Amino acid sequence: MNIAAYTALWFLPFVAPIAFYIAWTDLSRMKIPNHAVITLFVVYAIIGPIALPLSTYLWGFLAVIIVLVLGILFNAAGVLGAGDAKYLAAAAPLFSFPDMIIVVQIFCAALLGAWTTHRLVKYSLLRKLANNWESWNTGSKFPMGFTISATLVIYLALALRFGAELP
Repeated sequence: MNIAAYTALWFLPFVAPIAFYIAWTDLSRMKIPNHAVITLFVVYAIIGPIALPLSTYLWGFLAVIIVLVLGILFNAAGVLGAGDAKYLAAAAPLFSFPDMIIVVQIFCAALLGAWTTHRLVKYSLLRKLANNWESWNTGSKFPMGFTISATLVIYLALALRFGAELP
């Protein structure tokens, strides 16, 4: 992995609670709150100069803009929700660009696992534990915040073990 283990060690304790909260709210309300997305971006803005080389840190802001513009276009086309687009933009600088193949692989596995888990629980007695969640009754819509959160946390967790060493 291209991301440094040192970088993941700095980001993961701050990012994981935000990601779990976003997954929870997306499952329960089919909404990704703006305050959570802003908090994730603020974590990058504050922790980034400590965890990343300055040039990498600054390029992260360009990644936010590019992913946000693409997210707006995908949202306008009806491909993903506005909350998903904002969340992806805020999470973008936390991924190392050379790791995108790994990130896509993690995302695909997370999507398969999240969708399967969601559907199994939806049609089992476990649903009674959270019977009022909106994601049970949205037809073909799926709370992608669940998958994006899993991808982000798994990526950073894997980087702790397999991440590059600092130069």
